[in-house]
Parts: sequence; C-alpha cells; structure tokens
Amino acid sequence: MATQLYMSRRQKYSRPQALLFSENPGTIDFVDQGTENEQVLYTPEGYEIGAALPEGTDPSLADQFIILSDHNRGELDFSTNRIESRERMVNGRMRSYHIADKLELSVSWDMLPSRSFPGRPDFDILGTAPYSKTEEYTADNGAGGVELMDWYNKHTDPFWVFISYDNYKSYGSIPAAYNQLERYSQVVEMFISSFDYSVVKRGNGTYDFWNISMRLEEV
Repeated sequence: MATQLYMSRRQKYSRPQALLFSENPGTIDFVDQGTENEQVLYTPEGYEIGAALPEGTDPSLADQFIILSDHNRGELDFSTNRIESRERMVNGRMRSYHIADKLELSVSWDMLPSRSFPGRPDFDILGTAPYSKTEEYTADNGAGGVELMDWYNKHTDPFWVFISYDNYKSYGSIPAAYNQLERYSQVVEMFISSFDYSVVKRGNGTYDFWNISMRLEEV
C-alpha cells in the first residue's frame, strides 16, 4: 500500500522521480500544518504495479500507480493551451473571454532499459524489490520501456499525473511554500496523446535499450 514511508523508500535520490502515473488523484496529507516546517504530501492510493499484495487484498486497490524512471530522461517540456474566445469590438479594441488554461507535457527517454528488473518486482511494504544491485536495470528502479508501453496500451482514458519540479506557487500562501522542493508539487488529470518508441539496441538475455517520446494533455 502506498504510504509516505513506501514512497520515500521508492525514490533513489533526495527528490522523487519527476513523474508518477496514477489511477486516482491520491490524498493530500499535511504535516506540521501552519508552521514554517509544514509539509504538503501528495500520495497515490492503493498498490503500485508489481507490488506484492497481501492475502485478501481488495482487487480494486491493485495496480493503481506506476513510478516513471529518470534514467536518461530528457527535459519536462511544458506548454499551455489557452482556451478563449476573442472578438474585436466596434471601437477596434480586442476583447478576450478566457475559459481555461490546459497543460501540455512532452517527455522523452534515450537508451531506457526495456524493463526495470529481470522479473516481477514484488515490492514489499517498504518499496524494496528482491533483487541485487546488478539486477536493477533502471538507475532508480522506475518503469522501463515495456512498463510504459503497457500503461499506454491500457489507458485510453485520462489518468492522474504526479509531477515533481520546483513549482512553489502551487502550494499557495502557506508559510512553508518554499520548502516543498523534495515533494510532488502538482497533480494533473491528463491523457496520453502520443506515444512513440524505437528499439535502439537488443540485449543478450537481460534487456533492450529503447528511445521513447510521449506527449500528454490535460483533460
């Protein structure tokens, strides 16, 4: 089950992987609320794809999210689609009726291993997989190429994207807004508008190397 301990153990470095895909918007937990040490914690609900499920687990809690890898990941390329109606008035001045701003995100990977482990990861309650360091194919144990392709194939509908980057304004005016760099700063409902991949190198009994490019659009 996704807990803050699980999520912290699943990240390899001081900050979480840049992207996480989830079937649900998760929960927002507040620690030390109202103080200068306040933490705003976005956590997906349910079990990660590939996690070991305790006996009797509600099936609806399985395969709820996937953590993407930062292994040879390119930049997070954001753009905004401003939805508005513009009309020029009789006096010649332009007037705009703003409806909404919708986020578009492009991301790519070069030479991403086609799998993250040699078998099912079976993450335990601490987010640990039963494999040695030499059997961890992606640098941070995030999703490999096949896992990304499988998510794309199974999700023609929108899902939730957790994004980690310096966006302190998303926390509003809380005293600790500047101290949230090591957390997910934005959760957006999106769908994949394009997914392209190429098999660059074929491995010998371990994994292949893929190049992947993906574009997402906010609903």
